Amino acid sequence: MKPSLFVLIACMLLPLAPSARADDAPVRVFILAGQSNMEGKAQNKLLEFQATDPATAELFAAYRDGETWAVRDDVWINYLNRRGPLTIGYGSRDRTGCELAFGWAMGDHFDSPVLLIKAAWGGHSLVKNFRPPSAGLPSEAYLAAELEQRQERVRRQNEERNQDNPLPTMDDIVEEYGRSYRNMLDEVRNTLAELEERFPELAGREVELAGFVWFQGWNDQYGELAPGEYASNMEHFINDVRRDLEAPGLPFVIGAMGQNGSKESAGNMLVVRNAQLAMNDVPAFEGNVRTILTDVLVDTAAEAQYPTWRDNIEAWERVGSDHGYHYLGSAIWFNRIGEAFAETMLELMGETPGE
Repeated sequence: MKPSLFVLIACMLLPLAPSARADDAPVRVFILAGQSNMEGKAQNKLLEFQATDPATAELFAAYRDGETWAVRDDVWINYLNRRGPLTIGYGSRDRTGCELAFGWAMGDHFDSPVLLIKAAWGGHSLVKNFRPPSAGLPSEAYLAAELEQRQERVRRQNEERNQDNPLPTMDDIVEEYGRSYRNMLDEVRNTLAELEERFPELAGREVELAGFVWFQGWNDQYGELAPGEYASNMEHFINDVRRDLEAPGLPFVIGAMGQNGSKESAGNMLVVRNAQLAMNDVPAFEGNVRTILTDVLVDTAAEAQYPTWRDNIEAWERVGSDHGYHYLGSAIWFNRIGEAFAETMLELMGETPGE
């Protein structure tokens, strides 16, 4: 670890003196990680409509400054190669996610600055892409079968396309395990190491790694290992993140899979959801890890319109903007999830939400 980064991370662990003024208090840093739903899938054009529609405008009033979207001067966000003061649009392209409501709540609660570091990539599983180091690799037989499958795919493509691409090796297969975990850590470390360059407004401030939000699970419904391994991998993930960022006891909030909405969860979605909820019962995580339900926050208006969205495009685009696996692209649903993440995080931090 670079010396400058070591100093930054060491600063994260310093307690905040009760008498500290806001000008002296450290920047509270929250990591937001996961796959496509952490990326954020509510289309901005939906937010624009609902923020001005009398039926829903009140739900978005906190994020508005007159006729335009407000821009925070006390909450910043780094999302891969995009960064700046928090406002809408820090989801996937032309979209917004739970970071808006989460960051807004944190900015309203704390007098000192808040920084969100978002590391999210669509389609990335915990069993493979985000696989934590202490989980180890799958069995040799499993990896050998995966290698053979991948090699056969390349052979077939070479034959069909008259190409001569090299066959994957075992090293290629192994390197993919945990790649997103490593990239996530790099995002955090690089952002903190380049804090003054990326966010000049925060120059000279100490930082405190304050919490971690995990919103993921869809891809772990599939495959031979993923559903059954999820609880073990999640426990390893939390422990490894705390170790690698030198932040023991770092509060973790997990969003349980809830794309089922008002319907009962079933199949492997239920398996993964239960594995996420099982983190609430790990003795070592008592008081510092909590999984919350996201299906109970469903936007029922979007849910009602979705089955016939193709036949009623105009009505659909007033409530939703994506498919079920992306929480219908509902701005209301994503905001509710962000608010619930924030409330739960504050409770884990020993803070009183709303004060």
